[in-house]
This record gives sequence, structure tokens and C-alpha cells, in this order.
Amino acid sequence: MDNIYMLADGVILSRIGNHLREVRLRQNITQQSLADAAGVSLSSVKKIEKGEIGSFDSLLRVLRTLGKLEVLQPLVDEEQLSPSEYYELVQSNTAKHQRKRAVGRINNKNKEEESAW
Repeated sequence: MDNIYMLADGVILSRIGNHLREVRLRQNITQQSLADAAGVSLSSVKKIEKGEIGSFDSLLRVLRTLGKLEVLQPLVDEEQLSPSEYYELVQSNTAKHQRKRAVGRINNKNKEEESAW
């Protein structure tokens, strides 16, 4: 397996396109059926399979339709905090945003005077 950081962008895109084409063919799906199911144009599917991925939205739709969306899971997952990191985060937020409470009381005497008119 090649180091992905050593590959040119075009090579990466081409490999992604080839892989998606292989997945589609293994599932016995035509390009037109994939396009219809994904809600993209036939030309978009053809371009993606050639490695010409111009629209991330189209790529997401194709991945979802082919059942391969999990390849993006690490990008979507939120980073897990350790218990100590979580404690520090909570403590820093509570220290900055202390709730302020009123200490005075409503003076009912003033209300009576105001309502007398």
C-alpha cells in the first residue's frame, strides 16, 4: 500500500474513482441506475469514476447510495475527551460563566404608590 501523502492529487482521485466503479460493478448497478438513485446526473457518475470529482456533494450522494459512506466516518466523529480533559473543560466554562443572581428584593411600597393614581 502506498503512502497516500506521497501520491499526487490526480492519482488519489483516480484511485477513488476506480474503486467506486469496482464497487458499483460488484453490486451489478448501471451508471444510470446509480445516478438516478443518488440524485445526480449520469455525467457526474461518469466523471467521478474517471477521478474527476468536481462536486463533493455528488461524491457524498454516490458513496451513500453504494453503501460506502463509512469511509468518511473518521472525519465526522467528534473527538473524544479524556475524563481529565472533560473536567478541565467544564471547570473553565463554569469559571468564566458564573451565574449572577440578584440580591435585592422588590419594594412593594413603591408599587402601591405607583398604582394609586
